[in-house]
Amino acid sequence: MLNRAFARLRPGDRPVLHSDQGWQYQMDKYRQCLDAHAVTQSMSRKGNCLDNAVVESFFGTLKSEYFHLNKFGNLEKLETGLRAYIRYYNQDRIRSSLNGMSPIEYRECFATN
Repeated sequence: MLNRAFARLRPGDRPVLHSDQGWQYQMDKYRQCLDAHAVTQSMSRKGNCLDNAVVESFFGTLKSEYFHLNKFGNLEKLETGLRAYIRYYNQDRIRSSLNGMSPIEYRECFATN
């Protein structure tokens, strides 16, 4: 899955990958792979998840609004459904904290001003 994400990077992209402090994310080989693709690693500090709050909030919303409400017969159905939910979350789902706009509408509104 990580290699598929790397394949989508364009020259000059500098993404940030958020994770917890799991042992797998601390392994040298994993970190070297991120470095090779210019990916900045961001891990929550012990007892302090503030640096990861946005992604933690998204995953909490994803689980409560989508994952726990559905059953999946196989991984393909799960992946298809996740893609549809993420599109909905970014393009259609309005947020009161964004003045009643979706994240994309909000971003576009301020990009043109």
